[in-house]
Amino acid sequence: MGTPLVSIIIPCFNSDRWIAQAVDSALSQSWPEKEVIVVDDGSSDSTRTILESYESALSAVLFQENRGAAAARNSGLRRARGEFIQFLDSDDLLSPDKIELQLNSALCEDVPSDTLYSSSWGRFHGEIKNTKFLYDDLQRNLKPAEFLVESWEKNLMMHPAAWLVPRRLIQEAGPWDETLSLNDDGEFFARVVCKAKSIVYVAEAKSYYRSDVKGSLSSTKDWDSLYRSYTQSISTLLAHDSSSKARHASATLLKRFIYTSYPDAEALRERAAKQIADLGGTSLSSPPGGPLFQAVAAVLGWKVATRIKKQIRALSHG
Repeated sequence: MGTPLVSIIIPCFNSDRWIAQAVDSALSQSWPEKEVIVVDDGSSDSTRTILESYESALSAVLFQENRGAAAARNSGLRRARGEFIQFLDSDDLLSPDKIELQLNSALCEDVPSDTLYSSSWGRFHGEIKNTKFLYDDLQRNLKPAEFLVESWEKNLMMHPAAWLVPRRLIQEAGPWDETLSLNDDGEFFARVVCKAKSIVYVAEAKSYYRSDVKGSLSSTKDWDSLYRSYTQSISTLLAHDSSSKARHASATLLKRFIYTSYPDAEALRERAAKQIADLGGTSLSSPPGGPLFQAVAAVLGWKVATRIKKQIRALSHG
């Protein structure tokens, strides 16, 4: 394979508070053969000015009307020339050797070309020094179906920057779904994962997920996107593996949608309940929550506990 080119794609929208940090972490990658492509999805703050100051260092800076993160990533993919793709959200960061460490695994002679690479990752608030790394059942070598089953059964995630993706897997899986406004990454990577032969976890490679700037669920469009991303991901998994484990995990994902969306999206919750029955049901009998939530739910029921939890959260956010 020689020294493959890696395309680092950074979509951004009104990201002037952190875009420079994301770009710097991409430019500082120790892997020598890289191109950094930033796609500004119609920012109205000073993001464009910041990006223009980087233009000489970047392979491409693309500006487009606001069409959403998935559309921005697709624009970056169309411009990319790399054999491997690294996605990096504009508020997240990569350790300097992240890509190099993953590619060292990819270049081993006995590793198939359709292998997908994951990494360690941690959440941080404010400054990267506050990062708390998470170690769970996704952070190991896995088969595609195993990854999705573990993720859905245990409510685990692998954020986009943690992956390093051979371009051929994206070509087989297809582009990002631009109709999704929420969980577009979960749906996209479900397709990519199921096109891979296996997932190799590179523990030493690290990425950083900024968890204090993500939006909250609030609109009908959000709930519809979340529901469709789940059902499309389920179809992807079941086409790859229709075992009882895969069906149970799919039902669990839909049950979690019911819990998360309550008391909104009643029609979608009814559809999800029917699908759960068709899949054979799930053992997820109550929403996830801390000890206080579970204590309230045990006395008053999960619906009342959920309403109280959401009211408290709304008050805390002003």
